[in-house]
Amino acid sequence: MILTTPAPADLDIDVIRQQFPILDRMVQNKPLVYFDNAATTQKPQAVIDTISEYYSKYNANIHRGIHSLAEEATAAYEASRTAVQQFIGAAFPEDIIFTRGTTEGINLVAYTWGRANIRPGDEILISGMEHHSNIVPWQILCEEKKAVLKVIPVLDNGELSMAQFKSLLGPKTKMVAIAHVSNALGTVNPVKHIIEAAHRAGAVVLIDGAQSAVHLDIDVQDMDCDFFAFSGHKLYGPTGIGVLYGKKNILESMPVFHGGGEMIREVTFERTTYNDLPYKFEAGTPNIAGAIALKTAIDFLNNIGKGHIRKHEADLLEYATAELEKIPGLTIVGKARNKVGVISFVIDGFHPQDIGVLLDNQGIAVRTGHHCTQPLMRRFNIPGTVRASFAVYNTLAEVDVLIAGLWKSLKMLS
Repeated sequence: MILTTPAPADLDIDVIRQQFPILDRMVQNKPLVYFDNAATTQKPQAVIDTISEYYSKYNANIHRGIHSLAEEATAAYEASRTAVQQFIGAAFPEDIIFTRGTTEGINLVAYTWGRANIRPGDEILISGMEHHSNIVPWQILCEEKKAVLKVIPVLDNGELSMAQFKSLLGPKTKMVAIAHVSNALGTVNPVKHIIEAAHRAGAVVLIDGAQSAVHLDIDVQDMDCDFFAFSGHKLYGPTGIGVLYGKKNILESMPVFHGGGEMIREVTFERTTYNDLPYKFEAGTPNIAGAIALKTAIDFLNNIGKGHIRKHEADLLEYATAELEKIPGLTIVGKARNKVGVISFVIDGFHPQDIGVLLDNQGIAVRTGHHCTQPLMRRFNIPGTVRASFAVYNTLAEVDVLIAGLWKSLKMLS
């Protein structure tokens, strides 16, 4: 990972940890050590308070009401859209569509842009490290449209084969859908290079930003992606809220996704005309509290600074990697040159699930299994991994607890 911003001398992790009430709890009579951040991050008190404040002070539906509560809720909801626009460097607020999460954003593109643009024989290009959410929607589309799904292979070190990418990319390629960061390996993919090459071939590009939005500086205009999707719950925000960014001209050309209230301009029994962006894709009552609290989560990140967070997480990654490699029989899966704070590993002779259960008995939360990347696990000929993933509130002392917990677990399993 390229780190351009040094960590400030006064980055006090203890003060940051105090903002997360769940970190005070005990699990199995042990202090919680939470290393499952790639699945979902914990929430600072400010995010929790924002949700509570909405429901206790100005709970109302948005956009269609003229009373004070509705106007307050609408203003807060749209302020969050503007915050997201600035957070990812979008050109216009209407480029930002609120969704339930990354999964819905990808499905929206597959079901609308895909159905309108993919023809028999066309090719959709994904990678071998994709989350199921960036595989299954394209499989469904290919089956329906008699299109072809092609896959960029993953090298032994967990990086994509860029030589194979170039050979797979061709005049039949209509969509390239790629994870910015692998949830299972932590690999940071060279998406700007991928986007440039795909555009030269005439393809549209969707970037799955579920794992990158919290770690990396995102500028969708500089990146020049056509779509970018991410989830609020992976960047200290609530569950059930996410974002799909799309270039305005592409979004305007796409058919609607869901039908219902707000996405319409006029409805008669004969025909319906649709609303302007972004409301065209936001049918029904949305997760208003979640959208508003997403702005609070973005403010939390911005106040600390992603560069400072990256530096801290890189220190955790470097230290944890060195300590894990001291354990006999342990193999780290995914040693890309450019990584975020994710370590997946296996230990000879031990099933990942058994290790996960024994760590949980010691209050240590890690993720075990295939991480919704079954094809990637098959690529490495393993059933799954143990995955530790880091956040700003994690500490070197917690890494020591993990390492000690692994040594203890191995003794119990031996």
